[in-house]
Amino acid sequence: MIKFSILSVVFLLMAPACMSERSAAEEIRNILELQETAWNKGDLSGYMQGYWQSDSLRFASGGSITYGWRETLARYQSAYAERSKMGLLRFSILEIRVSDKKNALVFGRWSLQRAADQPGGLFTLFLRNINGEWLIVADHTSSDSEN
Repeated sequence: MIKFSILSVVFLLMAPACMSERSAAEEIRNILELQETAWNKGDLSGYMQGYWQSDSLRFASGGSITYGWRETLARYQSAYAERSKMGLLRFSILEIRVSDKKNALVFGRWSLQRAADQPGGLFTLFLRNINGEWLIVADHTSSDSEN
C-alpha cells in the first residue's frame, strides 16, 4: 500500500509537467498550421504572425542572415513578390522539443508545390514563450538545392 501511495504521488507530480509539455507542443503545432494557411492564401503578413515582432528576430537562409520582424517580412515580400512564386506550402514536423516552460525547438521539412517546380528543405525553429504566447525568435531554413 505504501508503494502505491509513493508511486501515486510521483505520478501526480509528473503529470502536470507532461501535460504542460504536450500542451506547448500542440500550441506550437497550431502556430505552424496557421502559418501554412496564411501562406497558402497569399497572406505574408498573416504568415509572419508566428514570428516574434522584434528587431532581435533572426532569420537565416540562403547563406544570409536577416535581423528584425519587418526586415524578415520585407525579405519574404521581395522573394515572393508574385503569388505564383509562393505555391502551396506544406510543413512536415519531424520533432518538437519543449525544453522548459519558456523554450522550444522545432525541426522539420518544408515544401512548396508550384507549377514550375517543387522546392523544399529543412528548418530549425527556436521558439520562446513570451507573455504566454509561443513565438519563433530564430529560424534557420535551408533548401535541398543548397550546396
